[in-house]
Amino acid sequence: FTGLTNINDGFDAEEIQYFSESDFETLLKRAEHFGLSIYAISPWLNGELYDVSGHDAFRKKATDPKWYTKAFTEFKKRQEGLAYSATYKVSKKLLERE
Repeated sequence: FTGLTNINDGFDAEEIQYFSESDFETLLKRAEHFGLSIYAISPWLNGELYDVSGHDAFRKKATDPKWYTKAFTEFKKRQEGLAYSATYKVSKKLLERE
């Protein structure tokens, strides 16, 4: 999350990081670049869960950027000012890279 700002000011569990639309877009580009698995996107509005979208609903693998790019685009069209988080996995192989 280097260079990104966690905007979770206590509206959810401390260990869950939330990002603005622009920072989340950067995060998704990094996820695509490194091949991370994104299982679900959870946007919040005014401290309340707005919606959830997951890779299963798109019938795509968690590593397929098509699903999370589309889900993110749909959220942006539906509502401005959302705070975004994601359920993700970084592969062991990537973590072991130097």
